[in-house]
Amino acid sequence: MQIPRVLPAILAPSLALLVLGQCLAPMTCVAIQPDDLPTGSSGGSTAGEASPTNSSDTTPEAANPAEPADASLVPGLPRSTAEEDLLAAIQAGPRALSLAFRMAAKRATGSVVVLFAYGQGEPKQLDSDAEEETPSEPPLPLLEHPEIPPVPPQPDEFPPNPDKLTGLGSGVILSSDGLIVTNNHVITGASRIVVQMPDETWFDAEVFRGDPDSDVGIVRIKAPEQLQPIELGDSDKLEIGDWVLAIGSPFKLQATVSAGIISAKDRHLEKIPRSNMLQTDAAINPGNSGGALIDLNGQIVGISSAIATRTGFYQGVGFAIPINQAIWIAQELDQHGEVRRAAIGTTLVDLKPRIAKQFNLPPYSGILVYQVIKDSVAEKAGIERLDVIVEFAGEKVRDSGALQRAIERQKIGSEHPIVVQRNGERVELSVQLATVDDPTTAE
Repeated sequence: MQIPRVLPAILAPSLALLVLGQCLAPMTCVAIQPDDLPTGSSGGSTAGEASPTNSSDTTPEAANPAEPADASLVPGLPRSTAEEDLLAAIQAGPRALSLAFRMAAKRATGSVVVLFAYGQGEPKQLDSDAEEETPSEPPLPLLEHPEIPPVPPQPDEFPPNPDKLTGLGSGVILSSDGLIVTNNHVITGASRIVVQMPDETWFDAEVFRGDPDSDVGIVRIKAPEQLQPIELGDSDKLEIGDWVLAIGSPFKLQATVSAGIISAKDRHLEKIPRSNMLQTDAAINPGNSGGALIDLNGQIVGISSAIATRTGFYQGVGFAIPINQAIWIAQELDQHGEVRRAAIGTTLVDLKPRIAKQFNLPPYSGILVYQVIKDSVAEKAGIERLDVIVEFAGEKVRDSGALQRAIERQKIGSEHPIVVQRNGERVELSVQLATVDDPTTAE
């Protein structure tokens, strides 16, 4: 058996794949020598890393290419065992990753549903030949009614529907009693929402409402039996390069699964004012809107929402709402019928190097208070213009988006410590939170 001389490293938990003769694109390939092979039974390595070299475990004789063919490849093991281990390593890498995808999809698919929207008006037609206003920087459209089923579903138990079927999207079951999260643009303006379950049973939505600022929406149904809620992940712990799967119903193809990675975080889209999106290259197409973005544990980490495209369809850049944000908004919509956001009444600026230099401050040392609204709770708390906020509610803050999200999710009227740097000195204050609509009054 020939000795493998190439080690592609793949991003999968504790996997290293030995390939004979050539690299498999798009994996990163690293040339290795026989003496680079580790001792042990499997030769596995940490995700994304080549197998480590341990020169102390390899004798000069073992690395000598002139050595007889029947010599041991790994000290202490007969040749046949070493060959078996190498073959096992070759086969285990892709199989283990495939198994991880399979198990994650199996755990989550039963919690992803199809949503049919009625009465939203004429569907918007995508025109790939239309002239772009800014060819070099096309808009980032939401997947808004892009795929209309040719024949509306009409189960016998449903009464005739006077409205036209105008939209198709996906949703994710959050609770066993029928709470489903989706995108606002999937349900907005609809007179009726019909939910198709994974077993192809149908339910009319009793309640559906959304939040345009975040593009999060909810649907409530009443099912005779408890539903299968999806397991929640933690989107704050995601890192660029993490594997994710997108589950939805693109082009009416229910429970379609596509794979990709987290390409970037904290992306802002102009069409979603309060967005801090996850960017992914997992395929997102018309009908995926409102579907689940899950990790390899089968836990939801995002809600598929938008794409960047020149054609109206997937081109490798998709966006998802982080689940930590979506859950909070869904609970607000479900419990209060609207999203109640707290505020303190300031205009904030991130201390990027150019801004920091202008104000003679260290870059990324906090968040600059550029303006304080008159009579706001911030002014009452003693916050001044050009203060640098460094802590809120006991947590250090580095960027304005994170601070805004930390503040808006707190209870309106609650009081929290806030720490600022003023003229090089640390100043500890306390602020009572007001509403976004009226930052001068705390309830």
